[in-house]
Amino acid sequence: MQFGFKWTSELHDMKYPIGIQNYESLRKEGYAYVDKTQHVYNLANTGRYYFLSRPRRFGKSLLLSTIRAYFEGKRELFEGLALDSLEEKWEQYPILYLDLNVGKYDTIGDLEERLAISLNNWEQQYGVQTDSGYSLASRFGLLIRAVAKQTGKRVVILVDEYDKPMLQAIGNEALQAEFRSTLKAFYGNLKSCDEYIKFAFLTGVTKFGKVSVFSDLNHLTDISLLPQFVDICGITEKELHDCFDEGIQELADANGMSKEECYAKLKHDFDGYHFYPGSGGIYNPFSLLNTLAYKVFKDYWFETGTPTFLVKQLQKTSYPLEEMTREGLTADILNSIDIMDENPLPLLFQSGYLTIKSYDEEFGEYQLGFPNREVEEGFTKFLYPFYAPNAKLNKSSFSIKQFVKDIQSGDAEGFMRRLETLFADGDYQIVGNAEVYFQNTLYVFFKLMGFYVDVERHTADGRMDILIQTKDYVYILELKVNKTAAIAMQQIEDKDYAAPFATDPRKVYKIGINFNSATHKIDDWAVR
Repeated sequence: MQFGFKWTSELHDMKYPIGIQNYESLRKEGYAYVDKTQHVYNLANTGRYYFLSRPRRFGKSLLLSTIRAYFEGKRELFEGLALDSLEEKWEQYPILYLDLNVGKYDTIGDLEERLAISLNNWEQQYGVQTDSGYSLASRFGLLIRAVAKQTGKRVVILVDEYDKPMLQAIGNEALQAEFRSTLKAFYGNLKSCDEYIKFAFLTGVTKFGKVSVFSDLNHLTDISLLPQFVDICGITEKELHDCFDEGIQELADANGMSKEECYAKLKHDFDGYHFYPGSGGIYNPFSLLNTLAYKVFKDYWFETGTPTFLVKQLQKTSYPLEEMTREGLTADILNSIDIMDENPLPLLFQSGYLTIKSYDEEFGEYQLGFPNREVEEGFTKFLYPFYAPNAKLNKSSFSIKQFVKDIQSGDAEGFMRRLETLFADGDYQIVGNAEVYFQNTLYVFFKLMGFYVDVERHTADGRMDILIQTKDYVYILELKVNKTAAIAMQQIEDKDYAAPFATDPRKVYKIGINFNSATHKIDDWAVR
């Protein structure tokens, strides 16, 4: 792997490109750069129209900037990289670069203003004048044709975060419809102006598919889940070792760890993104580079954006949270978020909170899961206040700590009294189905506990609902809705859930719990 500067013996001379999205400045100013330019060459020489979906802060903007420098013919910026030896012609093409990551889109006027500014800048840059009385989409089409004729070269079109307006309008159906109509017409020029276009590349977080923005762009090749491009953004295990080994030694020294321990922690915290079944894991570049630069382990990616709209979508659909890592999804569903009002998983996947874990070839279904510790713990903690019924206990760091202490000390009754208190105020608002809400609340609750003690949940095939294990104690919990604790306890006995621990020296507690969907409370529980 190559970098944009010469190595020195002083580790502090390494410059990590945090937040730098301009390829030219990154190279000229000596920032580290992992060579992805062979992908650029392959894309430019095997096709014309592409789309790439990747989570936020995953390097999409830098990739587009790299493509831009390539089509500008700036060979000097690629010295020592793969493209330098692969490309022979190094031609310069006119480029129309649309960045929708800039700005906030609260109204249709905000989007129209952004598009108009881009059109005005391009017209000024290439000395082209179009009639301002035309629609924005018509002006864009006329501009593409005029620039190609004026320069004698077909046009390169690059769109960064094409879906930013659509994402900001989730939950506002009327505004979504306006954004969809405007963008569909605007992007439609990629097909109607085909003879004038050399290359087009669109990036985004999500794919608004067949019945939306992309419905007319059936000539776009979606490389998001193709095996050849799994590592086009992000950092592979090999790249981490080849490019950052010295920096990782410095990180390890700063945190009193061995290099092997440091590699293991980085993998646990930030690796695990899979964009094709069975492919190697991809590290989140934003969290990784921040950790290397500042020598502090933190959840950098998760802290830069809160997934509030995702949680609201989960609540809106009354989605059972346990199914996030159980439900199988076909490629058609996984690739589009147009069904998000029915199934929020594609949105969670494309936003980077879930990733591919396995693939069932027989049924053509993907299985999803959390990519790493940063996302799993961060997302679970973020979910908690949305599902915790008692506002006084919405601070998960406080309430979970007390519950864990009860579990670790063998105070089963104290644990249950706290859990009962969690649901004590029956006047709280339930979003969606009460039973699913109760199950989701307990899912988040025990998921959080699982970061501190060993918690497993088994509900798919009739096994015990919840199993908690510590060094000294084992807890078997059975949950019921609108029944009784006695019925729950009887199931534990009838199915002999405690049998696996018959010779275990630890003390075993059996706990039956009943939730009343009418009062929104735990109205009955028993400990044995």
